[in-house]
Amino acid sequence: MNPDELLRIVDAIHREKNIEKEVVFRSIEAALVTVARKRYGDQADVSITIDRKSGVISGRYGDQSIDPEQLSRIGAQAAKQVILQKIREAERDVLYDEYQELLDQVVTGTVQKVESRALIVSLPRTEAILPKSEQIPGETRHPNERIRAVVTEVKKAGTRLRIVLSRIRPVFVVRLFEQEVPEIADGVIEIKSIAREPGYRTKVAVASVDQRVDCVGACVGLRGNRIRNIVEELSGERIDIIRWDDDLMVLIPNSLQPAKVEEVILCQMLGRAIVLVPEDQLSLAIGRWGQNVRLASKLCGWDIEIMTRDELDEQLEQAVLGFSSLDGVSPDLADRLVGEGFLSYDDLSVIEPEDLMEMGGLTEDQAQHIIAQAEAKAEEAEQLAREEKRRQKQLEREREAARAEGIEGEPPPSDETKSTQEEPVEEEGSAEEASSGLGDGV
Repeated sequence: MNPDELLRIVDAIHREKNIEKEVVFRSIEAALVTVARKRYGDQADVSITIDRKSGVISGRYGDQSIDPEQLSRIGAQAAKQVILQKIREAERDVLYDEYQELLDQVVTGTVQKVESRALIVSLPRTEAILPKSEQIPGETRHPNERIRAVVTEVKKAGTRLRIVLSRIRPVFVVRLFEQEVPEIADGVIEIKSIAREPGYRTKVAVASVDQRVDCVGACVGLRGNRIRNIVEELSGERIDIIRWDDDLMVLIPNSLQPAKVEEVILCQMLGRAIVLVPEDQLSLAIGRWGQNVRLASKLCGWDIEIMTRDELDEQLEQAVLGFSSLDGVSPDLADRLVGEGFLSYDDLSVIEPEDLMEMGGLTEDQAQHIIAQAEAKAEEAEQLAREEKRRQKQLEREREAARAEGIEGEPPPSDETKSTQEEPVEEEGSAEEASSGLGDGV
């Protein structure tokens, strides 16, 4: 192997692949050792070095020097394959380090291929995959289309690199805000919390370090241009910008906007907030398919239950009666449990025995006995709910079969199923959704 030619190869690889020359030299030396051992034996003590300035190859086999001409005859083609593999591995390592630094950062690429389970995206000097599960629901992409996504995984796979992208992670929205809102990139405005259901709705809570800067207004931008750019990038996903407050009594009503809140009751032991709203605000507070309250709960880190004052009074009455029926629960203890926000057997079944002992002045055995009763009642209520659901499905199947056979008219619903067969409310939520999980089994 001609020394000058070797130096030219090393220099070309360094410039084209952005790999350090020392890494290339070591890769070639390791490749030549591998080929030499095929001649002298796998366990042979072989060492080969390349002069970094002259390109001259020298080697030793045990205590003997290997003739340079013999090194050249050690099989140029075989050495070439090993050298190429070593170079590919070195190139992979360089790319790995480069993209490892881009974890949770936005990259821009071009859709190279559209497959049923993923998009193949071309990135600078490599390619990545955007799995179907990481794509925004309803999005359609085409080859040669530019796309932005966040890097979520970088792994070595043989001589190749596996890079996984995502467009559904909350961090993707955070990075888009950083790009569109200079105040966020500069640290003047901070994103305190974010909750997202990709393709549908996102809530972002922001706060300003500088009181002179309106955090919400800055994120929206002049005539909404900043938020509009983000919404377009997210294929029309709705974004609510919430003003952050350390006081939950302020933050929770903010997070439920545009619904108007009457009162917030914090149940510290359960990490639950009961939010009272007027009847005409119930559907708006819950949101379509419960989305508004669900995202607000994620944003605040509290389980939020929406109800009207009348519904709360009814829940409280049922809970007191239900708890009082348990063996070992006095009326005073039942009142205290309800006052702490325990409104169902299911709630009571997860209370810490120590807390129950302190609240009621009970022994450990008495507390465990009460909790065991609550667990049994909660399981019984869940079983009844499952049976009711099965009855409803069976009734629906029978009606479908009757309609298919051309039978006119339908039997009137029974008293126990009337409420579930009424026409759904034509708004975003319903009172039934708001009280779901409260008072179950009590």
